[in-house]
Amino acid sequence: MRYIAAYLLLQLANAEATPSASDITKVVSAAGVEVDSERIEKLFAALEGKNIEEVIAEGKSKLASVPSGGAAAPAAAAAGGAAPAAAAAAEESDEESDEDMGMGLFD
Repeated sequence: MRYIAAYLLLQLANAEATPSASDITKVVSAAGVEVDSERIEKLFAALEGKNIEEVIAEGKSKLASVPSGGAAAPAAAAAGGAAPAAAAAAEESDEESDEDMGMGLFD
């Protein structure tokens, strides 16, 4: 993802120019991350001859068909009173973890 992000940032910075592998290497290494040239080569191989706007549009259409976890809400509603009890238990554990620190927020 870091290489794709660097590519898109460079594309946004100069829409007329296509980022090069050395440009991506500079951006990623400036962020303090080790660069894997093989992954950059794979990125350029995958993008060869493609318009980046079309690639993004294609990706959006693919993401639209992926389930987004909407089934969890009906399951929680079916559980009824179990959700408030779970929330209360989580709140208690948060309070306990604060007490274990041995100091308050404003001490």
